[in-house]
Amino acid sequence: RVKSNDELVKLGVLSRAENRLFNKAEDFLWAVRCHMHFLTGKAEERLSFDIQREIAERLGYTAHPGQHYVERFMKHYFLVAKDVGDLTRIICAALEEQQAKHVPGYNRVFVTFSARRALPDSDDFVTENHRINIAHDTVFHDNPVNIIRLFQLADKHGLEFHPAVMQRVTRSLKLITAELRENAEANRLFLDILTSPRDPSLILRRMNESGVLGKFIPDFGKIVAMMQFNMYHHYTVDEHLLRCIAVMSEIEHGELERDHPLSNQLISTLKRDRHLLYVALLLHDIAKGRPEDHSVAGARIARKLCPRFGLSPSETETVAWLVQEHLTMSMVAQSRDLNDRKTIQDFADVVQTMERLRLLLVLTVCDIKAVGPGVWNGWKGQLLRTLFYETELVLTGGFSEASRTDRNAQARALLSEQLADWTLAERDAYLNLHYTNYFVTVSLDDQIRHAQFIREARREGRTLATMAKPHAFEAVTEITVWALDQPRLLSVIAGACAAAGANIVDAQIFTTSDGHALDTILINREFDTDDDERRRAERVGSLIEDVLSGKSLLPDVLARRTKPKRAAKAFRIKPRVEINNMLSNKFTVIEVEGLDRPGLLSEMTGVISNLSLDIASAHITTFGEKIIDTFYVTDLAGEKIADPSRQTAIKHKLLALFADQSGSKSAGKTSDKTNGRQRPPAPE
Repeated sequence: RVKSNDELVKLGVLSRAENRLFNKAEDFLWAVRCHMHFLTGKAEERLSFDIQREIAERLGYTAHPGQHYVERFMKHYFLVAKDVGDLTRIICAALEEQQAKHVPGYNRVFVTFSARRALPDSDDFVTENHRINIAHDTVFHDNPVNIIRLFQLADKHGLEFHPAVMQRVTRSLKLITAELRENAEANRLFLDILTSPRDPSLILRRMNESGVLGKFIPDFGKIVAMMQFNMYHHYTVDEHLLRCIAVMSEIEHGELERDHPLSNQLISTLKRDRHLLYVALLLHDIAKGRPEDHSVAGARIARKLCPRFGLSPSETETVAWLVQEHLTMSMVAQSRDLNDRKTIQDFADVVQTMERLRLLLVLTVCDIKAVGPGVWNGWKGQLLRTLFYETELVLTGGFSEASRTDRNAQARALLSEQLADWTLAERDAYLNLHYTNYFVTVSLDDQIRHAQFIREARREGRTLATMAKPHAFEAVTEITVWALDQPRLLSVIAGACAAAGANIVDAQIFTTSDGHALDTILINREFDTDDDERRRAERVGSLIEDVLSGKSLLPDVLARRTKPKRAAKAFRIKPRVEINNMLSNKFTVIEVEGLDRPGLLSEMTGVISNLSLDIASAHITTFGEKIIDTFYVTDLAGEKIADPSRQTAIKHKLLALFADQSGSKSAGKTSDKTNGRQRPPAPE
């Protein structure tokens, strides 16, 4: 029964400082809302990507080193929203106390005092109806370590927080000084919270909401409410870090065994180092928003904070290494050729030990999983497992030294045995279709399926055929294409998939000795049941056949079926093309970064083909509106591209694809990761 929030000060519900904060929050939110209406000309209530840029400009935000002006505006927005939450909690506590006063005499005494119990661990805290509260008003002033102890005891005893104690915490933040931050007992209690065997993310979130986490770790405070202006990261940086810790806890409890079998298996071997993972997860993005690489800056912060948390020098170095390399495994798995032995050797040189490899794998899974809904999929898990197992062989000395010739001969013999119902002539003719690269790359089960597929197509007199097979665990669906070879085949197939709305995640494309190509395309799964998914994949396969046979023209199909993503128009990404001859012993590696749009993979592979380059493999990774595409190429003679003038020409042609990033083409492409055409290897 108050007419203005000023009266809440007179009633003692809000302090004067809290009332000023209330008014500032109200003014800010009204200003944003009014500008949204002015800008859109209607009662728009959604602060979506495509209007954030102009709202930020209207409100006068400017860029700072390492931080976009839109990100500064949105950080302010999230901080204001957090302040409103804090004030709401204070008012709710006052309302609860007011309601308790209306309980009739004896019952009120019974409810208030019979439910109040002292905690066995500390005389400074009590429980009231399964909620922790302070025993008296000076608990935090008498001993500021109690601010951290409050959260540790709540976690230890599984207690919720009484609204009154959270109000008291918020009003006591000034007690969190440099002296408290360096206090050994406070840091021991914090490490107990962070590495709790229960649900550490729950308590850490309460610490963050109350402002304690950002005050106790000032570097964390800098990323509280920090938003990244892109379509890849769904959460503010602090929320992402807390979600990473939640995923780690779920893995430890065996709740994600089905989705992450390798991580679930490894976690039992990491019990001695589990605290290192929790610390690394809390710190891995703590340097976001700075001018320098956040991984390097984050490692420096880790070296400062870990001794404070009580970690030894060797443990500190392990955490700092994990923070510095936290993106490495993901990038190698998604954007490098895992069939190229130099990729595995280079990654092993970075990792160096099995302990680091295990820790980095689990950290990478938690990091990707916590980015946002739909970012993790089974195929990314498969790529990480492949990289882990291949690197494990190098680090343990078990990497196969058998020559390609020996492995080729062995694979041919095994396939021949499995085709026992074929005539000897049929077997010999089929085995002679494929080059060495096919036999040393493709699994035996897939080789058998391919053989039956090609045999059936030939019996029907077809030179163009497709076959579909869903893979439930990897969350992908396989489409196999048998077609006459042509230089732009990968470009055409990628364009047809884009037109069909199919997200390409991988493909194996091999040339045969009779002038055909055997292409296995993997696309993201859309339906839960295999029957529905198979029908959908068959429709995609039919569109591929129509485009390859000339029944449909690719530009027309793309124009009809691809629609730009509205939000992507808000983004600007400076395109980049790098050419590197050191990442592979056999191939030149071209890395392209730029703004995503429908059919971009088709255009890029078409440009590369027009430049008389052979694509040995291509790895197309999408991060929201941004792509980072890596192509392993040679010239038509099978050599690396060493001529500087030719490298410059390649860069110019690829950069030209991004010349207009402001038009309707600035929308999301449909592919994640693709392996391009596999040319026959040079004679051994």
